[in-house]
Amino acid sequence: MRLRLQKFSYRFAEQVLNSKLALKQEIESVLLDSNIDSGSLSCPNFDEVLKDLFKKKVWESRPSIFDEPGDP
Repeated sequence: MRLRLQKFSYRFAEQVLNSKLALKQEIESVLLDSNIDSGSLSCPNFDEVLKDLFKKKVWESRPSIFDEPGDP
């Protein structure tokens, strides 16, 4: 079974992503990847699948929000 997206624009996210259309399309392509087996997904498993797919597209996993590690 193939996944489908149900979209909600939380805090104007849809408008922000529409201004960066290539980024929005890349995110949607990961979320709708045909290699995702929706029959065996659980929340933790889906998180891991998405993390791996985003890493393949050279996205950073949990990037630091501060410039330096000891600078909160």
